[in-house]
Amino acid sequence: MPEAPIRPTPRVTKDAVSNGAVPRSGGSLILIAALVTVVLWASAFIGIRGAGPHFDPGALALLRMAVGSAALAIIALRHGIHMPERRHWLLVIVWGVGWFCIYNLALNSAERTLDAGTAAMVVNLAPLMVVVFSGLFLREGFPKPLLIGAPIAFLGVVLIGMNSSTSAGLDITGLLLAVLAAVMYAGCTLVQKHLLTSGVDATTLTWLGAIAGTVALLPWAGRLVTDLQTAPLDATLWVVYLGIFPTAIAFTTWAYVLQRSTAGQTSATTYVVPAIAILMSWMILGEVPTPMMFIGGALCLLGVLVTRMRWHRGR
Repeated sequence: MPEAPIRPTPRVTKDAVSNGAVPRSGGSLILIAALVTVVLWASAFIGIRGAGPHFDPGALALLRMAVGSAALAIIALRHGIHMPERRHWLLVIVWGVGWFCIYNLALNSAERTLDAGTAAMVVNLAPLMVVVFSGLFLREGFPKPLLIGAPIAFLGVVLIGMNSSTSAGLDITGLLLAVLAAVMYAGCTLVQKHLLTSGVDATTLTWLGAIAGTVALLPWAGRLVTDLQTAPLDATLWVVYLGIFPTAIAFTTWAYVLQRSTAGQTSATTYVVPAIAILMSWMILGEVPTPMMFIGGALCLLGVLVTRMRWHRGR
C-alpha cells in the first residue's frame, strides 16, 4: 500500500492573522491587552487632573516621559532588545517625537484653555482619521463594521463632551492645539503600524520612541526643577503614576494589539476610553455623570463592539 504524500504545514503570516484569514490562538491575550490599554489611558485623565494645576504642560510631559522611559527600559530588557534596521531609525525618531513629545504638549496645553469635553471631542476625531487613512495608505480597506461602529462611538463621545463642557468661551488656540493632538494621534498610529509591519520589534520600538520624546522635551528641564520644588507630593506621585502605567504599560499593550490587528480596528477600540473615564471620575472624584453622559458611554461601548465584529460576505 503506497504511503500518503506528506503535506507541508501551511505558514501563518502576520498579514493573514491581522486580516482575520486564520484563527487567532492569542485572541484572548489581544482582548486583555486592549482592555489594559483603554483602562489605563482612561485613568490618565484622573492623573492629569490631579497633577495639571501644579505643573507646566512641558514639565509635566517631561517628568512623565522620563519615568515612562525608565520603566520601558526595564520592560525592554526583560523582553529582549532587538534594534531596528538602520533604514528605520529616522522614522522611529520622528514617530517618538510626534507621539511622546508633540502630542503630549498639545494635549496638556489644550486642556489648560479648553474644557475637557470639547478637547475630548476634537482629539477623538483621530480614530476616524485612522480608519480613513489606514484604508487608503495601509491597504486595510473599509470593513463595514469599522465604517458603522466608529461613527456610532464618536457620537457617544460627542454626547459625553456636550454634557461635560463648562460654560467657558471657546478658545481658538486651545481648539487648534486639540486638533494638532488629534493629527499627531492619527499620524503616529499609522507610522507605528507601518514600522511594526516592516518587522520592527514592538517593545523596542516603544522604548526607543519614548527616549526620543524625552530628549525632545529636555528644554523644559529648568521649569520641571522649579515645579518639583513647589508641587505637593500627591501631584508629583500622580505624574509618576502617569509615567509607569498609562505610558510604559499601556503603550506596550497598545503596540501588542496594534501589531496583531488593523490600525483602524485598534484605534477605534480607544473610543471606550471616555466611557471608562466618566465612570472613574464618578467613583474616584465623585463627579456624577448626567443621563446623557450615560447614553454617550453606552454608544461608545456599542460602537466599539460593532467595530470588533466579523461580518462575512456571502458568495
